[in-house]
Amino acid sequence: MAGGPVWRPVPEAHRTWLTQQPLPVDGRPLADLLDEVRDRILPYPMGNGHPRFFGWVNSPPSPAGVLTASLAAAMNPSCAGGDHAGVLLERTAVRWLAELVGFPHRPGAGLLTSGASMATVVALATARHQVLRDQGHDVRETGLYGHRPLALYVSAEAHSCLRKAAELLGMGTRHLRTVPVDAEFRMDTGELRRLIAADQRAGVRPFLVAASAGTVNTGAVDPLDDIAAIAGEHGLWFHIDGAYGALGILAPDAAPRYAGLERANSLVLDPHKWLGVPVDAGCVLFREPAGARDAFSLVPPYLRDEDAGELGWFSEYGPEQTRPFRALRVWATIAHLGRDGTVRLVQHTTALARTLAALVEASHDFELLAPAVTSIVAFRHHPPGLATDRVEALNKAIPTALQRRGHAFLTGTQLAGAATLRACILHPETTEDDLTLLLDEIRAAAREVTA
Repeated sequence: MAGGPVWRPVPEAHRTWLTQQPLPVDGRPLADLLDEVRDRILPYPMGNGHPRFFGWVNSPPSPAGVLTASLAAAMNPSCAGGDHAGVLLERTAVRWLAELVGFPHRPGAGLLTSGASMATVVALATARHQVLRDQGHDVRETGLYGHRPLALYVSAEAHSCLRKAAELLGMGTRHLRTVPVDAEFRMDTGELRRLIAADQRAGVRPFLVAASAGTVNTGAVDPLDDIAAIAGEHGLWFHIDGAYGALGILAPDAAPRYAGLERANSLVLDPHKWLGVPVDAGCVLFREPAGARDAFSLVPPYLRDEDAGELGWFSEYGPEQTRPFRALRVWATIAHLGRDGTVRLVQHTTALARTLAALVEASHDFELLAPAVTSIVAFRHHPPGLATDRVEALNKAIPTALQRRGHAFLTGTQLAGAATLRACILHPETTEDDLTLLLDEIRAAAREVTA
């Protein structure tokens, strides 16, 4: 894989086959289907299995996860509940994830989800239910009717899943407060205090603050300890989005920035990101196990299980009733790596990010836009003498041109209103030579764009 292109466009004939196949009347032998998968699907991957794939936050699949995925599919259990291996193994997988990032864990205080987006819905729904219940308001019975608005506080660099969750849960975005960030793109706690005070004066109920333990744009870690203190002072639910970055706590250079993570009421992390568990595999962890069950439990007669024990079924802790056997891929990946192997993976990728940042700073035609805290580097290509408006257009155009060249894959974003190149390093086989090639490829792509 490393010797081939990172990504290649799908030829028109294959694109037509992929998107416009008629529904077959008669079935075909499995061998024929496998031939078509080999010829028409496998040659055109997303590219995240390649060590020079630096786009978005998409890791290569872990070997253990790949090997066990088909076994989980062959067993095909619903992990809603019941007394079988899939349910029991999920208890261990969730506990292991909590132990890796140093989050306190009690049995029942977490479950696997499809990803951080669903985990965030579960966390915010639990917070909404508990905060309103403490005020004598049962949101499951009456919804939000007649209750004063709830204010949520998120960083300007927060992931969009938080806004989606607020909209889906009926809280809307009118009272979703965007907290400005500091020079390192971390939540500004002074601004957070100011926004909370303004809402209190206006009769709006401050409800939840969501911090980031590794943002998607820069890998920045918000001042978690300070935010935890503010949340406690004002009775806010403290939520942490660690979907991508929570495992960064295992890198010694970054670990001090994670102080306070253990104080959160809820924490979201994605095993299918840094750990490389094959998609889909997210996780939500809670400080207390009862909250999610209070928010979601609904057991009709046809699902009653008198032998379920005090924890009940996983389906009582979230919106999914039918739940796939995600735990096997998560368990196998962590069991194969071990804690030490996971630490080595995190340290390897964060060290490469610092190396790339150093290469950028040492160059004459690149500029670093944010500190390299985890394994993400945000930077720009700025050839000497190029006018500012042309630099903006150039950096918007580079990712597509680079991807089509096929030697490296990079994606772009916006940072402080400017077009930004963003490299996310997650592949365990990426080397320093790959980073040098990436910068050379960006230069070549830029020449193509401006030719």
